[in-house]
Amino acid sequence: MMEEHYKLDKIRELADNDQEFIETLAMTFLEEVTEDALILKQAAECKDYLACYKAAHKMKPTIDLFGLGVLNKLIEVQDWGKYEQRNVDISQTLAVVLEAIDKAKEEIKEDFNL
Repeated sequence: MMEEHYKLDKIRELADNDQEFIETLAMTFLEEVTEDALILKQAAECKDYLACYKAAHKMKPTIDLFGLGVLNKLIEVQDWGKYEQRNVDISQTLAVVLEAIDKAKEEIKEDFNL
């Protein structure tokens, strides 16, 4: 396991090193975060602030748990939606978040043979 684009420290602690539980969380990450990231991307592109806020808010615990290192950027995206910051271009911040998710997804797939 490389754990270059994500960290399992918090998860190992939570799972008490139960490998099956850790694998279940990894699969959940792949399913839910993949779906939520797509919703987030589309919502931001369409300037659907509420949908963007909801998707970002929903993703926060998982992004934090897997230690992707982009929690603050995700919060920026969430707040952009929450406060309808029409004068702010969120695209760069969003791109960083989505790239981190993509890299973590690929690595998790490899590490867990999913």
